[in-house]
Amino acid sequence: MFRSLAAFAGAVLFHGVTLAAQQQADTTKATPLTTLTVTATRSPTPLFRVANPVIVIDSNRLRHSLANGVSELLREYPGLDITGTGANQGRPVIRGQRGQRILLLQDGIRLNNSRRQQDFGELPALVGLEAVDRVEVVRGPLSVLYGTDAIGGVVNLITTRPQYGSSGTHADGNLMYRYSTSDQQQRPAGNILGHVGRFGYGISASYRDASSYSAPSGHFGNITLSNDTKVMDTGVRDASYALEAGYGFTGQHSLSARFSRYDAKDAGFGFVDNAALGTPDAASVQIRYPNQTYDKLSLSYRGNALHLPLADRAEATLYSSWNERTLTLGVFAPFGPGTPPGAGVQVDSRNFTDIATIGYRAEATRIFGRQILIYGMDFFRDRSDNTDSSTTTVVGFGPPQSQINDTALTPNASFRSAGFFAQGELAITDRLSATLGARWQDIVTRTRPTPRISAPLVHSHDNTLVGSANLSYRILDGVNLIAAVGRGFRSPNLIERFFNGPTPEGSGFQQRSPDLKPETSVDVDLGVKLARGRFYGEGFVFRNEVRNGIRIAATGEKVGPFDVFQNVNVDKLRDTGIELYTQINLFAGFSAGGSFTHISSKDVLNPDNPVGDSYSSKLTGSLIWKEPRRGRFWAEYALRHNGTRRDVTLDNSPIGPVLPSFTVHSARAGARLFRVGSLSNGITVVVNNLGNTLYAEFSNASFFRPEPKRSLALAWTTSF
Repeated sequence: MFRSLAAFAGAVLFHGVTLAAQQQADTTKATPLTTLTVTATRSPTPLFRVANPVIVIDSNRLRHSLANGVSELLREYPGLDITGTGANQGRPVIRGQRGQRILLLQDGIRLNNSRRQQDFGELPALVGLEAVDRVEVVRGPLSVLYGTDAIGGVVNLITTRPQYGSSGTHADGNLMYRYSTSDQQQRPAGNILGHVGRFGYGISASYRDASSYSAPSGHFGNITLSNDTKVMDTGVRDASYALEAGYGFTGQHSLSARFSRYDAKDAGFGFVDNAALGTPDAASVQIRYPNQTYDKLSLSYRGNALHLPLADRAEATLYSSWNERTLTLGVFAPFGPGTPPGAGVQVDSRNFTDIATIGYRAEATRIFGRQILIYGMDFFRDRSDNTDSSTTTVVGFGPPQSQINDTALTPNASFRSAGFFAQGELAITDRLSATLGARWQDIVTRTRPTPRISAPLVHSHDNTLVGSANLSYRILDGVNLIAAVGRGFRSPNLIERFFNGPTPEGSGFQQRSPDLKPETSVDVDLGVKLARGRFYGEGFVFRNEVRNGIRIAATGEKVGPFDVFQNVNVDKLRDTGIELYTQINLFAGFSAGGSFTHISSKDVLNPDNPVGDSYSSKLTGSLIWKEPRRGRFWAEYALRHNGTRRDVTLDNSPIGPVLPSFTVHSARAGARLFRVGSLSNGITVVVNNLGNTLYAEFSNASFFRPEPKRSLALAWTTSF
């Protein structure tokens, strides 16, 4: 670890995640002191003053990266990682936590639903990148403000919103076309925002057609690929649309409506053929998502400068969403030695899930001089209907023998959540401030009658009280000490409680666990933020302990050739770590910075049981240049190094017992080329994996899914 810290000190001058690169304004003058965040406090607060570890990524940074999605870009920041591969399957990992322990938001409204597998979580791809104004990531629990699932952290996708209540007529927007070589991806996209008097409107749309990409030849652990190798099922054809319109009645009140749709076809979990991995006799697994649609309609009210006894600001959102998804699973498990060649069992299953959600969030802000009180309530209900079919075929012993089963693996069910919250920001002295909050949460889960399922109906009820306390002390101008403690809460979802059938990875058979207890966590952060002149830096140490953590464990039984597993509550899972982040504006248009992360994961009651599946150490760095005078040209070089991790369970992965280290490099550049009337035209060029390195993100390693080979991405943008 100390060698890594030394390396971090040397890499400080090679990191470009500064806000200078995130803004089209003069990068040599950009500073985090001017950046506002709303996710951690629910009121616009300078990033430097927030008593939480927060990352803000603005729209320019998103566009200049040419990333497939938000999760890809998060890899450049401390404490953050990615799970999933392909054009649309990337999901965020925060401090080693992933899946349902990460809460994904859009404009402060949850996107998570209770029908997802516990390790996968929701897709940020549900919100088109062209509609995103910025991304805010809070590392650590935020259950006080957002309720269940916010144990590891929160990712808030904040969309570009029209102005309501203005005068005159105005419109602006941009059109983009992106192409990348690794997956032969084509992606046109565009958006427009405008207003006509007090009426405001916004439109965004994109379409993407991406093929499965290839990984490069090379070595990764015990795996050797002699040639470029296709990573199957990593492409997608998807489209995003969003329409918003509203009216500002006065300077204080506005009403708006927003409709969005995401439609994806031919996506997949990703896999490499066993023959290429040198394991032709191993089980093969293919997980595909032939189609998925997500529609969301929301109605919002916003009031400002109200000067009411109970509220100076108020906001309320009523929303409904519909998510339909088809999943297919193909598993072939060979019987092994002593049986005829090719003998085994083939299981082909298909699941169709239709989940409808209704919900609302209402909150108010009351300002008492330098003190701010935010309070409110939220509610949502997921209603899930499921249809399954599977065919199990035994081959190798004469004519194939098939058995068909059309019993749903998860019963029709509902998941209802209601909560009340309050959080106060207190200016105790000129130097000392505190943020104190509490939430009461109540969750009810019910199964409903389902054809061919005879199990008794189940009704479960969880409720809890969570709280948080954050302190910020300014010891010197530009030096803030941070201390934060928070309690998180997560109720088991429908899959964790009621799923009964082959696991999506094809590694076993999962039994129902209706008596699961909710997970709770206690997180402690200690840190410092520094902002002096051209320099910004922060450092945090953290400890997050999850009690009654839900993990899947073997029961010792078998269903056919498969081992039986069941979700159980593990008493204590502990993640500890250190996160360092720095950025500096240099000279002549250059800016630089770096980050270092070290994470340790432990099963407290069974220390010999490895529970980590993300990196244990990560070092990032880059250097940015932008033309100082006119800012027409910019360029960036970036690197990322993940250290070796040994305390992991890789089961029978061909990688071997250790996740090997890797280093990847990328280069980005862009230019504003010319104007035609009011149209400004520009080009962006990105080269990823400059060294053509064979590697897999650590959370994608046990089921080996390597990253793409060296690839070139180009984008042409026209703004008006």
